[in-house]
Amino acid sequence: MLEIRPSCEQCNKALSYNTTDAMICTFECTYCKECASKTFKNTCPNCGGNFTQRPIRPKHLLENYPASTTIVFKPKQIK
Repeated sequence: MLEIRPSCEQCNKALSYNTTDAMICTFECTYCKECASKTFKNTCPNCGGNFTQRPIRPKHLLENYPASTTIVFKPKQIK
């Protein structure tokens, strides 16, 4: 089950459960579309894998399967 993390790990931009702006890697590192594509060139800085758009959890499932509220903010130095 995806955590549906609430923000970008790089810039801390809020990413709601139903946004189309959230990108994830295979380990569910979560970034906004701009950071994933422009900053990291579609390569996760943590695992080296690619990003894909995070699926949207249907609203009627949020009560039993809520989105995470834990913020993961670990900005990477860009070389």
